[in-house]
Amino acid sequence: MRLAARLAGLFAEEDVVVLGLPRGGVPVAFEVARALDVIVVRKLGVPFQPELGFGAVGEGGVQVINPEVVRMAGVTPAEMATVESTERGEVLRRARRFRGDREPADLAGRTVIVVDDGIATGGTARAACQVARARGAARVVLAVPVGAPETVASLREDADEVICLETPAALWAIGVWYDDFTQTTDEQVIDLLRRAAAPGGDSPAHGTGGGAGGSGRRDRVDEVMVNVGPVRLPGQLVVPEEADGVVVFVHGSGSSRHSPRNRYVAAVLNQAGLATLLFDLLTADEEYDRDNVFDIDLLAGRLGQVTTWLGDQPQVAGLPVGYFGASTGAAAALRAAAEPGNRVTAVVSRGGRPDLAGPRLPDVRAATLLIVGGQDELVLDLNLAAQERLLCENHLEIVPDATHLFEEPGALETVAGLARDWFTDHMRTNAG
Repeated sequence: MRLAARLAGLFAEEDVVVLGLPRGGVPVAFEVARALDVIVVRKLGVPFQPELGFGAVGEGGVQVINPEVVRMAGVTPAEMATVESTERGEVLRRARRFRGDREPADLAGRTVIVVDDGIATGGTARAACQVARARGAARVVLAVPVGAPETVASLREDADEVICLETPAALWAIGVWYDDFTQTTDEQVIDLLRRAAAPGGDSPAHGTGGGAGGSGRRDRVDEVMVNVGPVRLPGQLVVPEEADGVVVFVHGSGSSRHSPRNRYVAAVLNQAGLATLLFDLLTADEEYDRDNVFDIDLLAGRLGQVTTWLGDQPQVAGLPVGYFGASTGAAAALRAAAEPGNRVTAVVSRGGRPDLAGPRLPDVRAATLLIVGGQDELVLDLNLAAQERLLCENHLEIVPDATHLFEEPGALETVAGLARDWFTDHMRTNAG
C-alpha cells in the first residue's frame, strides 16, 4: 500500500499496465494495479544448491546469466542447459495456469510497471524487465517495496526507472521487511488476476485492503518487561491464535531482540502457529562489558528465569517451550536446558557455540538441532565435537556454502524452514 501511494503519479498516464512477478509480487502488484497481468520468469538454480541462482529465463525466450555465480559454483554448460530446459517448461506451464484462456496483456507502446515483493540478487527482476522490453514496452518501471542498494542501482541498466521504498544496507531476507510473509499460493495469484480483470475490478488501490500473504492471520503482539533479579529485560511476545508452542530467542554477542535475522525466523515460526519471545539478555549498560557477553552461566541463569516468567503468562501458559539460540546464545540455551526442572522441549542452534556449554552438554534432555554453515569451518568443527557429547535426541544440519551469518541467498530461509519443522514436530508430539 505504501508502494501504491508512491506510484500514484504514474497513473496520470493513460496507457499503464502493471505486471506482477508471481508468486509474491502479485499481491503487491494488486495493491497498485489498474490493469494487472503476470510476467513469468524462473530462476536458474545451481544444481547442487537450487536456491542459489546463476541466472533466469522468462517469456519470449529471454535469458539472463550471472557469469560470476557460474564461475564460483563451477556450473558446466551441460548442467546449465539441463536447468534452463526444465525452467523454460515451467515458465510455459505457469503462464498457462495463471492466465488460463486470457491472452497476455499487450505491452506495445505502453508504460509497464514491473512489481515484485522485494529484490535481493535481482536476477528475476532483470529478466522481467527485459521480457517487458522484448514485448514492446515503450517505458519500463521496476517498483518494489524493499531491495538491496547495490542491486537496485545495477537494475537501472535494465529499467528506465527503479522505484524502491527501502534500501537497507543489511537486507538479510525479503521476509524481514513484512509483518506477514506467508507464502502466496497459485490459487491466490489466479484469484487476484481474476478480480483485477473483472469489470470495475476491486484492486485494493481503489479502496479495499489486504495482507501481502493473504492469510488473514492475526497475532497478538505484546511489548513486555521481565524482572530478572535487579534488572528489567525488554522483549516482544507474539502469540498466534491457537498456538502450538512458544519459542524463546536467545541472541548472541553483538546482537539484540531487534536482530533482523532472528525477527525473520520468528515471523516464519509465527506463520507456522508458534508463539515467539524475543528479548535482551543484558541491559544496554551491561553490554559494554564484553565479559558479560561470554558469561554463559549468567546468560543461562537469566534465560531460566525468563522461562519461568513465561509459564505464568496466561496467553502461553501450558504450551511446550523451545529455545532458538545464535552464537553464544546457543550455549546459553543449552546450558539452561541442562538444568534440572527446565521444561524446554526442543532447542535449535543457528551458527552456535555449543562448546561453550562445556561439561553440561550430556545433561541436556531437549531434542537439539545444530545448524551450521558449510563455509563456517571453525564453528562446524566445534559443533561436531559438541554433538559427540550430547546424549539427547540431536541432529546436525549443514547449510551448503553458507557462512556464519547465513547472508547468502536462500541461506536464512533454509535455517528458518529447518527450525520451523524441528519445533513443530517436537512440540506437537510433546503436546499430544
